[in-house]
Amino acid sequence: MGALADGALAEGGKVIGIIPGFMNQLDWGHKGITELRVVGDIHERKRLMIQDANAVVALPGGSGTLDELLGTISLKRLALFLGPIVVLNTRSYFDNMLLALERCVSERFMDPRHKSMWSVVNDPAEVLPAIHSAPPWDSKSLSFAAI
Repeated sequence: MGALADGALAEGGKVIGIIPGFMNQLDWGHKGITELRVVGDIHERKRLMIQDANAVVALPGGSGTLDELLGTISLKRLALFLGPIVVLNTRSYFDNMLLALERCVSERFMDPRHKSMWSVVNDPAEVLPAIHSAPPWDSKSLSFAAI
């Protein structure tokens, strides 16, 4: 995340970080970002990150990234988040997770229409076009959220 923040800042971007207090006490916060919001816990962090987001882009990362991505997919399934979700599958990083989601559909734990909740791109240059071309998602999706 630090390298991404550094890159955005180098290009004149604004970077807002949200970090739980315990991580801030461990000095894990980025010192050079535009704003660092310290919150009570990881749940508040995840809630605030999605609250004002127009879109979510998942970059390769660890268990926290997977937690946040799958959590956002769950929120979208329940029409609690309606924006685009783009998975940047650099070097096929997310292939196994994408296969697991396909299995959720094939085993009928998810409706086939749920596959349109996210898009997958392989190159960073494809992220913005994917956001702009994402199919609309609205509260009508609740009609097929429960299977």
